[in-house]
Amino acid sequence: MTQFDKRNISMMMDLYEMTMANGYFDVQNLPQRVVFDVFYRENPDEGGFSIFAGLEQVVEYIENLHFDLEDIEYFRSLHLFKEDFLNYLKDFRFQGDVYAFPEGTIMYPNEPIITVVAPIIDAQLVETAILAQVNHQSLIATKARRIVCAAAGRGVSDFGARRAHNMDAAVYGARAAYIGGAGSTATVLAGKQFGIPVSGTMAHSWVMYFDNEYESFRHYAEIYPDAALLLVDTYDVLHSGIPNAIRIAREVLAPMGKRLKGIRLDSGDLAYLSKRVRKMLDDANLQDCKIFVSNSLDEYTITSLLNQKACIDGFGVGERLITAKSDPVFGAVYKIAAVEKQGIFHPKIKVSETVEKITNPGLKNVYRIYDEEGHAIADLLTQADEAVDMTNAYRYVDPEKPWKNRYFSHCRVESLQQQVIKNGKRIKPLPQLDEIRHYVQKQLSTEIWKEEQRFENPHVHYLDMSPRYYEMKMNLLHESRNE
Repeated sequence: MTQFDKRNISMMMDLYEMTMANGYFDVQNLPQRVVFDVFYRENPDEGGFSIFAGLEQVVEYIENLHFDLEDIEYFRSLHLFKEDFLNYLKDFRFQGDVYAFPEGTIMYPNEPIITVVAPIIDAQLVETAILAQVNHQSLIATKARRIVCAAAGRGVSDFGARRAHNMDAAVYGARAAYIGGAGSTATVLAGKQFGIPVSGTMAHSWVMYFDNEYESFRHYAEIYPDAALLLVDTYDVLHSGIPNAIRIAREVLAPMGKRLKGIRLDSGDLAYLSKRVRKMLDDANLQDCKIFVSNSLDEYTITSLLNQKACIDGFGVGERLITAKSDPVFGAVYKIAAVEKQGIFHPKIKVSETVEKITNPGLKNVYRIYDEEGHAIADLLTQADEAVDMTNAYRYVDPEKPWKNRYFSHCRVESLQQQVIKNGKRIKPLPQLDEIRHYVQKQLSTEIWKEEQRFENPHVHYLDMSPRYYEMKMNLLHESRNE
């Protein structure tokens, strides 16, 4: 078997998921349903929000979850599992329900972005795969959005494949970057698989292969007259690269009725060089020739370049995007929230000496609260069977200041979670990638406060609780102290 054979990724799990499943199989008399929530505790880069990405791959994984004979034989070789459990795995299919935010939803810490309601074995086995997809793609989508924001309307392309942590990270990272707002990718497989626009220029090796820079540019322009974007920093940007690019525009492209599309800088002082290059191109009547830059860019370097009035039309962003270099761990977790007994879900809470690690228990709903202008002012947790009526002032609890009487007035409310899987099968088509991308843009343009989108000291989006939900959580905490 090679890496290019069709893969069954059902085995992408931690060993403890199998040992726990084997244990549950051994001790339970009837399939017992449980509730698990996926949530995270803080935004990357101390930002004000994150972007939910990876749901499509989560659904695909769950729908196709199964164990081949060779998988079961491998488990048998570990001498950890009973034979009746291994026989049970032969016909295993996920039988639970999954609720989730729509992919692309702007999300905040400690709210359930995915909820799994399933038999305990089913819910246990999907943990690692769900977290792997959500942690990776949400991280890259969020990072991409920061970079796109810094670019202030200029184009951003994902150039990161060669610095990604592996091939899958490159492909799914490109998908996530597109959700976050990158306009294209250099990764061809991502373009083919997801329909993302692909972009690219030339390599330094192309320039170095020929006897001189002018000859390399000439051949490239003759082959790609409608996409002539020349890499000008192989030898000397100002004394060789740009003069040769101008010659190509005049001597090769103009006689064909074509224009030089652009040049790319990949090294040096990009602010200084871009200003000098812009003047040289303008003086040569190439005002429409675009300047693109690459070379270890992120939102901070892009902000600095634009603050220096750099003359740049687009950015190719690689390693610092595809690895989210400044804060490379998203940190979503998968925690049990309730256990069903005789048809009733009883809440469960994880208690910790670290306050941030105390979980929000129970089968719950999460709502987004909007003011009269359509701004998202807070999110709200309630118990699953609670009705939320905003026709009159609605009292809520701020868990940070529970002693204060607080009300939502003249607001509307929307439920954030939707059911995506019922009895192991998706119940409706998931949105196309462009729809997800546009959904992100719509939220950030019209719903999410600009103060939450700034890089430094962003406004905190509140996660409030209904009085009934807060009381239930406090009661569980008090009970836990007596155990």
